[in-house]
Amino acid sequence: MAGLELAPFRPWEDFFPGVDRFAKPDVSDLSRWNNRVISNLLYYQTDYFAAATVAILMVGFLNPLGMFVGGAVVALVFMGSVWAGENKAVIKSFKKRNPTLFVVCVLGISYLLLSLCGGVMVFLFGITLPMLLILIHASLRLRSMKNKLENKIEGVGLKKTPMGVILDLLDQQEEKVNKIQDFLESKLKD
Repeated sequence: MAGLELAPFRPWEDFFPGVDRFAKPDVSDLSRWNNRVISNLLYYQTDYFAAATVAILMVGFLNPLGMFVGGAVVALVFMGSVWAGENKAVIKSFKKRNPTLFVVCVLGISYLLLSLCGGVMVFLFGITLPMLLILIHASLRLRSMKNKLENKIEGVGLKKTPMGVILDLLDQQEEKVNKIQDFLESKLKD
């Protein structure tokens, strides 16, 4: 974790510029949609972390013990699934091919464990709602030229940011770097 750098906060006008910079993703081209989500997750990561922190603190203020237990359960399930993904070839392959389904499985297992403790509402509002809002924004927000340029230029150093580490744990980072390399090679040929 040494050398971990936080990305800068993006201005509000850039993060939420108005309806003209939002569009429904093309669900028929999943790789393009995935690229948009990953690019936005990397570009707006500090804004997303801040928004999620506010939501978590609000729920934590209302039910501190439930939020602590919920966060601990999700963290332990995520760490266990990452460990299993690194040590079990079947899970690693599944995680690489289906990162969204992998996250849904982690959340589903967390939900089941929290339902045993009676912490379902904390899970829904404190953990799932912030993730859902981040996914909606990352899916709908069109990338700006600055977003695209920064993601292309900083492609090699992305693992130094918190979101880069999370995407690396989900095996999404290598694909991102390969896409950047393909983009640069295509531009060099032109």
